[in-house]
Amino acid sequence: MTRSTKGGQKGARYAILVLDMLDDFVNGKLKCARAKRIIPNIKVLLEEARKKGVPVFYCNDEHLPIDTYEMKLWGPHAMKGTRGAQVIKELAPAKSDYIVPKRTYSAFDGTGLERALKGIYGGKGADTVVITGLHTNICDRHTAYDAFVRGLNIVVAEDGVEAFTEQDHLSGLEYMKQVYGAQVKKVSEIAKKL
Repeated sequence: MTRSTKGGQKGARYAILVLDMLDDFVNGKLKCARAKRIIPNIKVLLEEARKKGVPVFYCNDEHLPIDTYEMKLWGPHAMKGTRGAQVIKELAPAKSDYIVPKRTYSAFDGTGLERALKGIYGGKGADTVVITGLHTNICDRHTAYDAFVRGLNIVVAEDGVEAFTEQDHLSGLEYMKQVYGAQVKKVSEIAKKL
C-alpha cells in the first residue's frame, strides 16, 4: 500500500493517533459520558489530515480474556471480535488509515506502531505524533510516554482527548506537558499546521 508523502510543514512529519474511540468507551461497558464532545473535533482533524496526506493511525483496544491485568481492574471491555471493540461509526477509518490493535494502555506496547511510524513519509518516518481519543490520563498518557522515550515530538489535542472526569482530563494534560514536553493545542490550531 502506498501512502502520500506530502503533508506536514517543513521539518515536521506528522502522524495522527486516534486512541480507543470505540463503542465500549463511547456507548458501552466503560462509557465515558464526556467522550461525545470530542467526536466532532477529531472528525475535523482527521478530514484535514487526510486532505493533506498526513497518515492516520487508529490505536484500538482489542482485548483477549487472558488480559487479566486490565480485566481485574476494569472488567471485560473492547474484547476482540465484539462490537465493543469497533471504532464508533462517526469516526470510521478510511481505507488509507492504519489500524493498530493494542492490549495495554500504550499504543506502542507490543504493537507494530513504532515500525509503522518509521516506515511512513517514504521511509523518513514520522517525527511528531498528534494524540487524540480516550482517556487523557490513561491510554493517552501512556502512549505519550512511549512516544517521548522514542524521541518523537508530542502534540496533544486538548479538545480532542477526554477522560472520565474533568480532573482526570486536566491532570493528564498537565502531566504530559510537564513530564514529556508535550505541546497541548486546540484541534483548530493543529489542523492549520499539518
